[in-house]
Amino acid sequence: MYNNIYQNKKVFITGHTGFKGSWLSIWLKHLGANVCGYSLAPNTTPSMFKELNIADRIEKSVIGNILDDELLNVTISEFNPDIIFHLAAQPLVLFSYEEPVLTYKTNVIGTLNVLEAARKVQSVKVFVNVTTDKCYENNETTHAYTENDPMGGYDMYSSSKGCVEILSSSYRRSFLQSENSFALATARAGNVIGGGDWAKDRLIPDCIRAVADNKDIQIRNPKSTRPWQFVLEPLHGYLTLGQRLLESGKEYAQSYNFGPDYNDTRTVEQIANNVVSIMGKGKVITGENLSCHEASLLTLNSDKANKYLNWCPTYNVEKAVEETLNWYRHFYNNDTDMYNFSISQIKNFEDSIK
Repeated sequence: MYNNIYQNKKVFITGHTGFKGSWLSIWLKHLGANVCGYSLAPNTTPSMFKELNIADRIEKSVIGNILDDELLNVTISEFNPDIIFHLAAQPLVLFSYEEPVLTYKTNVIGTLNVLEAARKVQSVKVFVNVTTDKCYENNETTHAYTENDPMGGYDMYSSSKGCVEILSSSYRRSFLQSENSFALATARAGNVIGGGDWAKDRLIPDCIRAVADNKDIQIRNPKSTRPWQFVLEPLHGYLTLGQRLLESGKEYAQSYNFGPDYNDTRTVEQIANNVVSIMGKGKVITGENLSCHEASLLTLNSDKANKYLNWCPTYNVEKAVEETLNWYRHFYNNDTDMYNFSISQIKNFEDSIK
């Protein structure tokens, strides 16, 4: 996989205690990398990070805030990474209405702190900055957004990530033009689903909690559509992008969308009903709509990633939901070692893309 580029590479991951960060950490270990993670402590119970005992499976795990630039600088300089995957963020739309200042500080200033820390360490060759599909100025039409569409964002989370994209472009042009500077790229993914996510106000975790507690599944906006994708799909994109940057440097230092096929968009109601069907229990009801705005339509165009990175979606949405619920079923049945099961899902995914 990835021309064995990650074998013995020193990889620094911010946000390694989160949902995608946990999956990326164990995948990189599976690929032979030496991993150092830096993140706040997990904020859900349970959490994939704790359930899989990831802290003891990687070389170093530091609990810290990316707003603590002193600790961040020391951690990165001591580890001397070859590549940085920056995933740490305040990632929730609804929470951004409650904490707009925290959202902007974490997502914008926090990202700048990580970039500045990386620039002080000569070992860093590559920086993959993970943002979101919500960074675009979304007019809620059937238009699938390309990397050249304008940045925007109705809510504070989305707009903060639009700012991160603008920041990354400016930082690249301001400080990363010399031959010895690292290559910086941004990655924009859709609505990611997979086992091990227990975040509040996300559809699959909300469904799983309701089913586990024998409660009705309440959904806010049943007809809203999202580009649903299995967690390993965008991570495969990040790893492929990291590989190309390590091999070819600044040629690939751009922005890339990593979204599912256009035909794989589904409504919130359809996904919730799939959960009920596969889990064999539960009832979907429409809950009270919130006063704050949530986008009802969003799709991505990933032609650029396909053309330049040879990346394309592997699992359709039905397979993505099936693999996700299979993980949770084993977890709640307590009938298997979830670390080994997660690695088996990674191996099966690798087999499907070789």
